[in-house]
Amino acid sequence: MSLFRLFLAACLLIIIGYSSVTIANHGMNLLPVFFGDMAAMAWPGQFNLDFFTFLLLSGLWVSWRHQFSPAGLGLALIAVFGGMLFLSGYLLFHSFKTNGDIKALLLGEARARQS
Repeated sequence: MSLFRLFLAACLLIIIGYSSVTIANHGMNLLPVFFGDMAAMAWPGQFNLDFFTFLLLSGLWVSWRHQFSPAGLGLALIAVFGGMLFLSGYLLFHSFKTNGDIKALLLGEARARQS
């Protein structure tokens, strides 16, 4: 679990750093570029579409983990738009909250207790 937490912390710090430089150099103009690349039907768009489906899966999992509660749906929306910036912090937080119990981390505490 320690290596997993280290990986998550590294991802979080790297994404914050990289995003900060990108925003400073190009502004907050992500969505037109992201979806524009997809509309162009070239390799950058293919990568963005593939990545977007991972974002949707991440949001679906977060929502499911919270049993589709209102909070879970809100977190899912943040997961879709926040990407790894959100997910690394989310998993890092819950890895401590669940005391490193991978079953509770992946399923949520309620589902982990049931099985």
